[in-house]
Amino acid sequence: MITFNDVTVTFDDFTAVKQLNLEINEGEFFTFLGPSGCGKTTTLRTLVGFIQPASGSISLHGTDITALPTEKRGINMVFQSYALFPTMTVYENIAFGPTVSKRPKADIHRDVLDIAAKVDLKETQLEKKVSELSGGQQQRVAIARALVNKPNILVLDEPLSNLDAKLRVQLRAELKRLQKQVGITTIYVTHDQEEALTLSDRIAVFNEGNVEQVGTPAEIYEASATPFVCRFIGDNNHLTPLVQSDYESFAHVSLPEGHDFFIRVEKLSVRARDVSTPFDENEVRLEGELVDTEYYGLYTKCTVRVGEHDLRAVQINHEQLNALKHQPVHVVFDRRDVLQYPLEKVAVT
Repeated sequence: MITFNDVTVTFDDFTAVKQLNLEINEGEFFTFLGPSGCGKTTTLRTLVGFIQPASGSISLHGTDITALPTEKRGINMVFQSYALFPTMTVYENIAFGPTVSKRPKADIHRDVLDIAAKVDLKETQLEKKVSELSGGQQQRVAIARALVNKPNILVLDEPLSNLDAKLRVQLRAELKRLQKQVGITTIYVTHDQEEALTLSDRIAVFNEGNVEQVGTPAEIYEASATPFVCRFIGDNNHLTPLVQSDYESFAHVSLPEGHDFFIRVEKLSVRARDVSTPFDENEVRLEGELVDTEYYGLYTKCTVRVGEHDLRAVQINHEQLNALKHQPVHVVFDRRDVLQYPLEKVAVT
């Protein structure tokens, strides 16, 4: 549905987006994920028409829209700040676009009430000033104002970043429900990996103007394509220094030379040290000491010192970990869970 063809965006001598090639399917919840300054918001604003690319093209349903004015693209945007009119009522904010378009008043009224109901805004709230609403309610108004124009595409630029943690989780679920209910193609920008994983059908991970990987949340997390994606998504251990210093413990699982190794914290199991238990052929078992635990309610994060290196693990059994603290333990994991990447060769000059 949406295709970026070799899109490059520059600002003077700085290249913000580098030859981007990307396809977004109709009806998809697609997320641009990455750290600040990686090019994700610039890409979004280029799609909307606020920025013209230096080269390349953007097409919608096979039609080139690169030079098309913003208002003719059928794309509506929800900004991080919501950009609402604080002195207007909720009703007037939602009705603003259709009113400017001079649609019949009866149609506007029907559509405003319909979309307000879909985003869980009560009719009594429609007569309130926007400034009287909570942050979560203002976010619903911003989404309703975008949807009432019946766009082909809805884009959201970090719309939850100004909300407290509990409200962010609540509104994430509502956003996903609403997107599925309306069936609109949605493009979402965030630096929050948890938001991306829970909301998205697919994710593009940006880094320094490039897309490092495109895939489903499971593909991005379980099969991270590059060391950057692996480090950025989730919590992991960098195994390479340990492999290099304790090669004997890894020799039987034949990890390839010249690679960088990582493993997710939840893939490790911490057990009381037991030398009598036979090894599985794919098992790595390291001796260490449980030096620290952090209780999170549903799980506990722990730190095991293996030689001069610390490994972090997530465990469910809190009582067992408490009993093992400052005791010798085994850290056990399956070699098939190790993420591995060829080390980049440095050119000799």
